Amino acid sequence: MTDTPLPVRPETAADFPAVRELVTAAFGRADEACLVERLRACEAYIPQLALVATSADGKVVGHLMLTRLPIHLDRGGSAPALALAPVAVRPDRQRAGVGSALVSQALERAAGLGFGAVIVLGHPSYYPRFGFLPGGAFGVRCPFDVPGEAFMARELVPGALRECEGMVVYARAFMEEDAL
Repeated sequence: MTDTPLPVRPETAADFPAVRELVTAAFGRADEACLVERLRACEAYIPQLALVATSADGKVVGHLMLTRLPIHLDRGGSAPALALAPVAVRPDRQRAGVGSALVSQALERAAGLGFGAVIVLGHPSYYPRFGFLPGGAFGVRCPFDVPGEAFMARELVPGALRECEGMVVYARAFMEEDAL
């Protein structure tokens, strides 16, 4: 963990090149950087919830996005939620608290904007520290064939996922592929 809090703020257009470079380096490929760009161009994008963490000298060292993710309810209708993805930290800053600072700030900001729940498809030993539980605990299902423990949900408002049994619907940007 870092000894001092990292500045975390919404990304700006001026950050886009640094974010692309960072996300590509963090994942070792450009797929997730292309996903970030597709998400920015779609209706699921929430500018206030696309965050960067910066170093003392102002360089972007981490990036995270929360985007709209409806849950199609089994009983009909839908309930709002957010998708947490992707989260990226510059390789030389990983395991130093950057990702934790981003996730904590993102959850706090999302709650402050009135959102009730967040869904993540991620590492089952990482996200529970932020209060994420298996999505099945809430009756929320993933449209992808993934291990149940990797698909998680967190209520930002107690009871936000009560009676929300159903399937999450990721933005089309998550399904598209770029010709590289």
